[in-house]
Amino acid sequence: MRSASFAAALGAPIPFSRFLPEGLLPVALAQSPFSAADVGKDGLTVLGDRPINLETPPHLLDDEITPAIRLFVRNNGLPPDVEGVEDDGWTVTIDGEVDEPLRLSIADLKSQFETVTLQLQLECAGNGRKFFSPGASGNQWTFGAVGCPEWTGVRLRDALNAAGVKDSAVYTAHIGADAHLSGDPDKRPLSRGVPVDKAMDPHNLIAWAMNGEDMPVLNGHPLRLVVPGWPGSCSQKWLTQITLRDRVHDGAKMMGDAYRMPKRPVTPGAAVADEDMAIIKSLPVKSLITFPQTGARIAVDDQAEIRGHAWAGDLDVEAVDISTDFGATWTAATLGSLANPYAWRRWRAEIALPEPGYYEVWARARDTEGRMQPPLPPGWNPKGYLNNMQHRIALFAV
Repeated sequence: MRSASFAAALGAPIPFSRFLPEGLLPVALAQSPFSAADVGKDGLTVLGDRPINLETPPHLLDDEITPAIRLFVRNNGLPPDVEGVEDDGWTVTIDGEVDEPLRLSIADLKSQFETVTLQLQLECAGNGRKFFSPGASGNQWTFGAVGCPEWTGVRLRDALNAAGVKDSAVYTAHIGADAHLSGDPDKRPLSRGVPVDKAMDPHNLIAWAMNGEDMPVLNGHPLRLVVPGWPGSCSQKWLTQITLRDRVHDGAKMMGDAYRMPKRPVTPGAAVADEDMAIIKSLPVKSLITFPQTGARIAVDDQAEIRGHAWAGDLDVEAVDISTDFGATWTAATLGSLANPYAWRRWRAEIALPEPGYYEVWARARDTEGRMQPPLPPGWNPKGYLNNMQHRIALFAV
């Protein structure tokens, strides 16, 4: 992956790329600012280049099915070099608390199990971190660490059942081929897991394709997990191993305050002991305005379309409302159909602004258990997770 991406960025092959140390950019690229276009993600916002983390501006998420070039990138380490990997050259091992450990190539997955295509939401738990006060360390995501492509693969449940899940199995442990930023081969940048009952949900996939094509390397090619509705960190990229454990997994980014929330409300800025933190599971209800782009100008009294998406972790979206008067009144948007469980819902509404001036459109979604997006960041926490505040855009009536 690295050599192909670097060569594309330089416009020339790199004959000795195999000798370039991990974590080191070619000097021709290091001397200029890193761009998302360098890795085929033109238009995305660079939050970091070591590791690479890219956010999608909301107006670029207007498609019902997120294009590969528009899907955000969240990395913890350095991607592996997977250039030229074939279906029989990449394997995933399923072991641990199973009756019969398996080692399956991508070709084996395609031939031994039913192939499934589902549209599934993927979101970083830190989406919205930028808006907490006091701030939290980490990538300062605003609203664009989310997407909902179509994924093709096999059900995780089917592969686990083929290995035979023992009654002693409690949690999965996921391992990928990415390298730790330090270069230490004994360290993993990320190894998370989920409870076995979540792992057995039929909408989790071991996926090899996105939108009918190979997924981008930065999104996990050639093989990844997709565990929708939960933090994207559960959906291990460059998947090589799934181990069933008889305890909660304690891999990299599973302990301390990583992907954990305080068990009870805390004072903003307060320190929280590890034992008072709980692992994040289903993500909260959320909505996004994708059209028009914030700052757009529309004619007074014209019927202007507003549209976007809404999603709700393990649940479904029951309603989306919009406001053009700073939340004084709300109007119901029209919800589109659900492609399948764990897909986001398209919504649309029309507005007419009565006189020239500055306006804001606010959107709020409600899930099937009645929970609604708040206007401000909820539940301050040390790592800035689970901010599902209402999305707002600016409009000028002329």
